[in-house]
Amino acid sequence: MENEVDPDEEDVHSVLAQESTQLSHILSCQSPSVIMKLCDMMPGRAQGHADPLALTSSAAAVQECIKVMLEYYRMGNTAVCQSFLQSVCMLCENIPMHLESRLMSVAGYATTDAVPPPTRGPASPRNRDAIERGGPSFTVETSSSSPSQEQASKRPRLDYWEHYNTEVKGALLRRWERLRNRLVKEVQLEDVWVSPRHANRGRERPDQTPWPGDRGSRTPDLYGDYGSVEARVTLDSFLQGSAGQVTVLLGKAGSGKTLLMSCLGRHWAQGLGPIPSSYLFILLEFRQLNLLSHRLSLSELLFQYFLPLPGDDEKRMVLDYLLSNPEQSCWVLDGYDEFHSKITRTETQGNRELLDPQMLLPIEELISGLLSRWILPGCTLIVTCRLRDFVDLEEMADNVGELMGWEHHDVKEYIESYFGVKGHATSKAVGEQAVDLLLSSRHLLDMSSLPALCNICCVCLEYLLLGERRDQYRQRQEENGSKRREEMRGRGEREAQHGDSTNVQEGSAGRSEERKQEQGGGGHEDVTSPRANGGAEAVQIPLTLTQVYLTVLGAFLSQGPWTGDDRGGRATDDEARSTAPLQSTLLMTLRRCRSVVDELSLLAWRGLEESKILFMEQDFSPDVLEFSVRTGLLLQVELRHEERVPAYCFAHLTIQEFLAALRIITSDDVTEAQLKRRFNLKTRWTTKSDRKTVFTDSLHIYLCGLASSQCTKSLAVLAKGCVGPRALKWVQKRQALVVKLLKNLSGSNTLTGLKVLQLCHCVQETQDCQLAKEVMGTRPILELRNIRLLPSDIDALAFVVGSVGDTGVGLDFGACSMDAECLDVLSNCQYIYYLSFRSRKYNDKFAEKLSSILPKVTTLRKLEFSGASLTDLGAAKLASALQNCPNITEINLSDNNLTDQGIKFVAEIFDKLPSLASVMLGGKHSSLEGVNYLIEKMTSCVNIQQVHADGMKEINVTFSQSSETSSHKNNSGPTVSLLNQSWNKAKMQRLRQSLSCCPSLSVLDLSGSQWDVGTLRSLVEFLPMLNITKKLIVDNSCLSVEGLMVLTTLLSICPDVMELNIRLQSPDTVSVIFSGGTDQLKQEITKTLCLSCCGLSSTDLSTVWKGLGPSSDLLTLLDLSSNYLGNKGLKKLLGLLSNLSNIQEINVSKNNINMEGVVMLAGTLCCHHNLAEVHISDGGKEKVILKFFTHKSDEEQQHKRFRVTHSSILPSELTKLCRKLIQCPSHLELDCSHSSLDDKSIENLLKVLPKMTSLQRLNLSNNNLTQHRLLDVASTFCTCDRVSAVEVSLGVEQKSLIDFGQDGSRDKTLSIRDSNLESEHLIRLAEIISRCPSLTNLQLSNNLIQSQWVEDMMKLLSSDHRKCCVSINEDWIKSEAAVSLVCRCLDLSSNIHTIRVYQTTLHMSLMKSAELTAISFVDCAVEGCHLAAMSSITQRCPLLTELDLSHNRLGTEGAEFLCSVLPLLPNLTTLSISLKETDARGSADVVVQLSEALMQCPSIQRLNLSGHVISDRGAEILARTFESLPCLRSINLSRCRGWTVSGQLHLVRALGQCCSLEELCLDLVALDEDSRMCLAHGLCKTKSICKLNLNKVATVTGPSEAKGMPDLLAAMEGHPHMEAIELQGWRMADTGVEQLTRLFPAWTDLRKISLSENLIDDQSGAKLLEALRSCNQLRELHLSRNRLGDVTACKMALVLPALTYLAVLDISENNLGHEGSVSLSKALVYMKNLTKINLTSVGTSELCAVAASLAHCHLLQDVSLGWNSCGDDVAVQLAKVLPLCQRLTTLDLESNRVSVSGAEALVQALRSCPAVQLIRLWRNSISNRDAPSLTMKDRRLSFSPT
Repeated sequence: MENEVDPDEEDVHSVLAQESTQLSHILSCQSPSVIMKLCDMMPGRAQGHADPLALTSSAAAVQECIKVMLEYYRMGNTAVCQSFLQSVCMLCENIPMHLESRLMSVAGYATTDAVPPPTRGPASPRNRDAIERGGPSFTVETSSSSPSQEQASKRPRLDYWEHYNTEVKGALLRRWERLRNRLVKEVQLEDVWVSPRHANRGRERPDQTPWPGDRGSRTPDLYGDYGSVEARVTLDSFLQGSAGQVTVLLGKAGSGKTLLMSCLGRHWAQGLGPIPSSYLFILLEFRQLNLLSHRLSLSELLFQYFLPLPGDDEKRMVLDYLLSNPEQSCWVLDGYDEFHSKITRTETQGNRELLDPQMLLPIEELISGLLSRWILPGCTLIVTCRLRDFVDLEEMADNVGELMGWEHHDVKEYIESYFGVKGHATSKAVGEQAVDLLLSSRHLLDMSSLPALCNICCVCLEYLLLGERRDQYRQRQEENGSKRREEMRGRGEREAQHGDSTNVQEGSAGRSEERKQEQGGGGHEDVTSPRANGGAEAVQIPLTLTQVYLTVLGAFLSQGPWTGDDRGGRATDDEARSTAPLQSTLLMTLRRCRSVVDELSLLAWRGLEESKILFMEQDFSPDVLEFSVRTGLLLQVELRHEERVPAYCFAHLTIQEFLAALRIITSDDVTEAQLKRRFNLKTRWTTKSDRKTVFTDSLHIYLCGLASSQCTKSLAVLAKGCVGPRALKWVQKRQALVVKLLKNLSGSNTLTGLKVLQLCHCVQETQDCQLAKEVMGTRPILELRNIRLLPSDIDALAFVVGSVGDTGVGLDFGACSMDAECLDVLSNCQYIYYLSFRSRKYNDKFAEKLSSILPKVTTLRKLEFSGASLTDLGAAKLASALQNCPNITEINLSDNNLTDQGIKFVAEIFDKLPSLASVMLGGKHSSLEGVNYLIEKMTSCVNIQQVHADGMKEINVTFSQSSETSSHKNNSGPTVSLLNQSWNKAKMQRLRQSLSCCPSLSVLDLSGSQWDVGTLRSLVEFLPMLNITKKLIVDNSCLSVEGLMVLTTLLSICPDVMELNIRLQSPDTVSVIFSGGTDQLKQEITKTLCLSCCGLSSTDLSTVWKGLGPSSDLLTLLDLSSNYLGNKGLKKLLGLLSNLSNIQEINVSKNNINMEGVVMLAGTLCCHHNLAEVHISDGGKEKVILKFFTHKSDEEQQHKRFRVTHSSILPSELTKLCRKLIQCPSHLELDCSHSSLDDKSIENLLKVLPKMTSLQRLNLSNNNLTQHRLLDVASTFCTCDRVSAVEVSLGVEQKSLIDFGQDGSRDKTLSIRDSNLESEHLIRLAEIISRCPSLTNLQLSNNLIQSQWVEDMMKLLSSDHRKCCVSINEDWIKSEAAVSLVCRCLDLSSNIHTIRVYQTTLHMSLMKSAELTAISFVDCAVEGCHLAAMSSITQRCPLLTELDLSHNRLGTEGAEFLCSVLPLLPNLTTLSISLKETDARGSADVVVQLSEALMQCPSIQRLNLSGHVISDRGAEILARTFESLPCLRSINLSRCRGWTVSGQLHLVRALGQCCSLEELCLDLVALDEDSRMCLAHGLCKTKSICKLNLNKVATVTGPSEAKGMPDLLAAMEGHPHMEAIELQGWRMADTGVEQLTRLFPAWTDLRKISLSENLIDDQSGAKLLEALRSCNQLRELHLSRNRLGDVTACKMALVLPALTYLAVLDISENNLGHEGSVSLSKALVYMKNLTKINLTSVGTSELCAVAASLAHCHLLQDVSLGWNSCGDDVAVQLAKVLPLCQRLTTLDLESNRVSVSGAEALVQALRSCPAVQLIRLWRNSISNRDAPSLTMKDRRLSFSPT
């Protein structure tokens, strides 16, 4: 603070002398023009040092001139000196305010009546500087006014500023006095703690106003880590040094932000605190700013809204000073969370006009301009808001701090003060009891950390401790004083009518006196003695937060007078006996205050809906308003709008939310839809896109708490519109809805950690243990990440975790902040089996505290304390505690600061923990010595299975269970992995000594070291001495070619070495595979040599071969890829093939082989009888793989493949290649796909085709064929008689396949898709068909063919008299266009035998002089109105036998069409008009019309009416229709509905009269018991039934079978000709299966049986399979969704091979297990006719054996292995099988664990599988980033859920 100076007290010369130094510094920073103007005021003789040229070129000259000038004026007369100082103040910039004020005071000023405001002028240098730093740009017009005149205008401006400042101080002090009357204790800024946080400093400050810190007085940065609990400062210290900055103060609702800002204003007004008193302190509340809906200027905001000034001159002067000195103002913007609008940062461009203080702007833009520093740059701003709204202010904040909650001693002090202020006679004792009670309640303790909620807690505590006696006293007071109150009320009304305003104050005083008397003052009876037994122990503590607020509501209500509806206010005797005293009191309070609660809850709910927290007086009824204010439920605030009006808000936002929740539960004016909309889990993280809200998002918590059964009675009292049992029922219905919503959330697997935590809080509020169990049922491990955890959070977790029982649950805390109290609460969590703590913030202190609770967690099996700051001391503490945890199985202490000593501490407890399975250690401070200790520990601790050390950063020890460790003979031995170590000969000998104690090793991994040849030889020498059963790994070893030769000798000198894999390029890998220690016969031994990326040349090949010696004859796989062999090396290798008698595959990819080598390989394929396949890509530069026959079958040796793909082949090269392949004696497949063949190459290839007599398939896909070349390919039908099929597509797939058969083969097929054909192309196709008589099938799909072109082609085909089938698929073939096309085709051709339209495909069967026998429009959007064109057609077709109009929308018009044409079709035998399953618009009239028409068609044999609505009348007529159709053989009424029970029974009875019926389908027709009995009776009489579909006809859904089902099964006896029976969904269980199996021996012709969803267990399934042996004609077997297991699968292995015709097998959604899958695989080997197998969700992921067995099923078309968690091993096995299943079209692998590597294997296999159309890989271990790249490699891979 600066002291003001009276001009009469100081002399102008003395002031100039005192301030000369600072003035000299200020003048030296001014422009030369300013200094020249000041020099011009001196006489001529004194201007000798003021040379303008010198002033601009020399700093020394400037200093000399200033020195002379100051000396002159210091010695001059007073008037001259005053004039000089006036000019300095007007011309100079950046003069500190205190200096400018002092100079102006001693210089004096001229009095003036009016001072004109500064006018805008040209952009002077001063103005330009101001604009650049965002300040006001006003021009001083020195040409029109002298310095004395300017001085005269500046002095009044300062006076008005100081006067306004004084007025503001007085207003803030008065504001504080009003507030402090409600305070329990004094507020001091130095007692308030703030946690500083890092502000976002990534932006540039838009203004260049220097901060105080820039002047050398910067406050040290106190910010600690984001969210750090330890870093804290007082609020007073936090605001120090915040001048000129934007400071954001964060705090929860009720943390006291508004009160503290008022206190800050009080301190400023008193000259205290961090804000200097010379500043202008402007305090604005956002809740008040919400009222400013109109545009306003900065001036209006300040002088009309904040603190008005009477005169315009005063306003202009103050505003002018504020704009000139913005750094002299401090703006406090309180409660941004209550602001209705969002503040966004104002950018520089386009916002210059914001600098005008008179410009009218919306209030949000005005505030944004202040925060963005484009209005009043350099001013100090303090903004308060809640944490979630800080995201809007983050980019604009310079300082950020969060108010910390009260600690326990603050709460205790407040409670004692509260009860002291209340004036209780025993306040100290009551206060102590209140503190004890609060500390015993988690919810009260958490609430009390916020000042506002602490006050509410005190009200609750007062009610809990003193409420019962107080209620009794208040009741007596009300009864005795009711008359006095009536008199006072009447007097008040009379006085109000006379307008006596003073009575209002008297009435208020009277009410205050009443409250004092009620609270025990005035010598009345002391009602403040504690409750029963005089202690807090007897008080019933609310269990949940909602119950706390319900109690708080009762506490507030109990402070008011009895309401008018006092009747019924007493608790009934039953209630008194069945409820606790506190609850009984609460019920009485709620009952007598029901009307108050009803009105307040309605207001709270409306406020919640409208985001409104302030309410006007007219929103309340007078009685409720007076009651609520008197009790403290409502607080009065003053709104400053055009006039000051009172407003009201609830005591806290949570009170309003709780009352809103009460309204939702108890009132029918809130719908269930509104409840669901409001019920959602909240997260503590917010983004800028989140909707702004003023509330605390606690509504869902209170709704859950009110759903508790413990609140039901209280809620029933408040239920609106009903009482008694009806009220109870209403409340329970709403409670059930909330519980249902919670159950839905419990089953969701998409909730984040924060939302799961919120869900736990909700469940805790309900106190529903079953619901808690459901939450944990889908979450075996709760993952919580980066959350500031409170004890209440852990308490909620403890409640939910305690519900899981022995199943256990895991808690994973990742970087979650928590204090010691949280760990204390954590010990209350029962059934925790897994605990994880991962963050550097967890140190030894945390570990020590954790150690104290670990023994209490008796179910703990896994502990993870990784990525932390644990040292040896903390490890010792944890190890000591873990000794008392006998069930511990996994310990993870990795990535800490452990040394070798810490490792030893942990290793010492290995023997003491019998269940231990794994320990993870390691850190940068340990060494190899610690690892040696662990290896030596293997001798004493025999259950150690693996020691793994990756350098020193990762050390893992794995243990085997006790049942597996009786001896190492029963397993393959332990594994030792010592990665990234530095080895030499001495260390190698040390390793040998360490490992020699181990009887056997499974794997020895020494990867990651640089090996010289000498060290490598040492390893090779002692390697045979070690008993290694699996492998030796030496990856990343930087070997040379010489070292490679050393390792290659292992294949010959070490018999146990079976495989050697070496790669010398990055990543370099070396692995030696051993035989596993078992004795093998010599003829069974096979060896593998892989020398990929080793830089080998053709000369090195001889050396390698020499090193192999006799072992070369045992090689089955030789990989020499990525070397430098060239054609010369390839020729040498091919010459050695005769020595490789057991070879199966040779890989010589990437060996610089060219087309010369390719032709060489083609010749080898033809002459080497054992070579089966050659695969070449990029002309031999990339892939070159040779595969050989395995001598398993002669049939396989007859089929060879030569694949040269992705190559650029010249015509001459292709000719040479084909000439070689002509010589192949075996069946041959030639693949030239992706080879960019030009027209000449394709022409040459097509010419040579007739000579390639052994060719079976030619693949020319992806060669960019044109339509012209497409027709050339199609013309091969004419040039080569062996061509049997041609399939071409020019679309994305670009497929072009030519299949060959025997000479003169019939029924050839031409398929063209996605090829954009024109009319001339179709004409040529017709010519090709006419030239090839054996071409009988033409398929055209998606070729953009127009209708007219089809007609032209039909004209050409109509002249051909042979049999031919034509199929055309185009998107336009549907609806009316489809009908029109059919009519035109029938008009143009008389050879059409059948014509059908299915969806968008036209199928025609052409035959010489054929009569039309079938017309079909199925699922092609045909409507009844479209069929009129068919009338003339049907009249010309008397021999029509089939008419199918299924899955269309015929309606009444379609029915009329059928009624008109059916009598004209005397030979019609089949009629199908079924509706789609999704079509719910069927009309009952349609069936009535059709039934009547069908009576005139006695020839009908097959009738399909599925999906129709059949009324009782329709059922009656249809029943008569059945009787009139003597030839009826098949009836389909599936999915029919609409009848009543009697109508259904009538129809079923009619079915039983159809004695010739062979096929009956009633799928999904819900038959009641009578109908089932009637059907059974009918089936007994109908012996001709051979196909029976009764899927899901039972009406029960429980586990028991339905009545009448056994009768239906019994009725099937005596039907020897049964071919298909479907009984899905009968739930027949064991009894039904037993009854059904007795029928199988008679059903020798059975071809299909479906028994899905029938509760068939494993034993019954085995019996069923055994009974099916007699059904040797079975084609389809469906047993999905039962309870089959390994026993049934074992029986399948025995029975299924005997069912040689079986084509479809569905056993999905059973639980076969691994053994069952092995058994099934044995059966699949013999199922040669299998076309479809469904193994979805069969209970095991180990399906490799099943996948391998599919290689024997060559007819497979559809395989489903989804939802089995299969890994890459299954995918790789399938990749091997796919090329063998050439008819496979679909492979379903969704929801497995296939990774990118597995998918890559499938992509490779698809190159040999042109028939495959789709492989589903949705929900696998493939990221969204990798999926597109895999799809680009092959579009048949699908990653979508559909």
